[in-house]
Amino acid sequence: MKNKNWKFKVGLIIILLSLPFFALLVIIPLLDIDSSDKIKFTSISFIIAEVLFYSGGFLLGKEIFNKYKSWFNPKNWFKKKLKEETVKDDNVD
Repeated sequence: MKNKNWKFKVGLIIILLSLPFFALLVIIPLLDIDSSDKIKFTSISFIIAEVLFYSGGFLLGKEIFNKYKSWFNPKNWFKKKLKEETVKDDNVD
């Protein structure tokens, strides 16, 4: 169990470390630098973010990684709320 516990913590930390690199994808185009440099920095930031995210997911395991990955998918942000609201409405009757 201890072996799995440290893998979970390290995997979660690595995934959290990938988030600033994803945030840089929004910030870099707003900087006052050359377009070629923007392309370079955006590409590097994207590659680092993806490598960190998926390596953290590898340590977390398939089930937990898919759960966290679905949280970051904008398609799923409002579906869960709508499903919960309809379930609440059905239970009121």
